[in-house]
Amino acid sequence: MRKTRLVLPGLIVTVVVVLDLVTKSWALRTLSGGRSIEALGGLLPLNLTFNRGAAFGLTIGDDPRWFFIPVTIAAVAFLVLMIWQARPGEDGRTVAAALVLGGALGNLYDRVRWDTGVVDFIGPLDLGFMDWPIFNVADSAITCGAVLLAGSFLAEDLRNRRGAGEAGGEEPEPADPVRDA
Repeated sequence: MRKTRLVLPGLIVTVVVVLDLVTKSWALRTLSGGRSIEALGGLLPLNLTFNRGAAFGLTIGDDPRWFFIPVTIAAVAFLVLMIWQARPGEDGRTVAAALVLGGALGNLYDRVRWDTGVVDFIGPLDLGFMDWPIFNVADSAITCGAVLLAGSFLAEDLRNRRGAGEAGGEEPEPADPVRDA
């Protein structure tokens, strides 16, 4: 039973990692030397850059890679455990964790492979009031997964609060934001 519940997260992780690695390889070949592409009529600029820090270029010290590699490995272990221990009915949470896991593995590969940083190439995006920083497929998966994961925890908390208010009621069903959407 558990094996069948691991198929979808395994597929999601694989697709995210492969898509991330393929698009980064394309960006390295196509956008090197300062070349830029304006995709979708200029709505989606593609520019190669390397991010040695975390999201939004946040850095720690001169060589943050040695901070981020162990932190990412710990996060990967936590996400694998979360997926492994998922109960029936937590499919949304499992999908969310798989997205974050796939993105984390994609960016971890870059950090381990070279010290120039994570390959980013999508953006910056002009939002009208600010430029959204340059990112990659792994970053997108991490962001989407984190939002879904937060939603699943919030939904579970709300269900637990409702269930606690009902005397003698059944234990609340685990939250599943994908099913509940």
